[in-house]
Amino acid sequence: MRINNIEGLSVSQIREMVNNGGKFVFFPFTISILIMTFQRTSDIYFIRPGESTVKYSYGYILLNLFFGWWGFPWGPIYTIGCIYRHIVGGKDITQPVLSDLIQNDPDADTAAYGINNMINPIEETTAAGQTYNIPR
Repeated sequence: MRINNIEGLSVSQIREMVNNGGKFVFFPFTISILIMTFQRTSDIYFIRPGESTVKYSYGYILLNLFFGWWGFPWGPIYTIGCIYRHIVGGKDITQPVLSDLIQNDPDADTAAYGINNMINPIEETTAAGQTYNIPR
């Protein structure tokens, strides 16, 4: 899934915005064709602090209203659920997305603890005589 609205931001800037009220959301939508009903989700959108989700969700609301109702019996049921989800601001998935961004941050300095060079904690020297400072 693609994340929209984070262009030019570093992970630390995104984390700061999330701490100030930003969030990651997606918008579900329903498409029905007589006896078949499909539920899908939009891309992920980063909603900045103080920003409204309406400008990202109105297209999906219209898609639900025009194409969601026509499948029986699930079309109307799924469409009402999707429209409700839009009214409350989308499906909030901030924690999993932020966790994934932090874990895959290219600017993070994970070498500070010697994780890639870890040796036996009992013997703190290698065969070559190098000593590592392993935190305990």
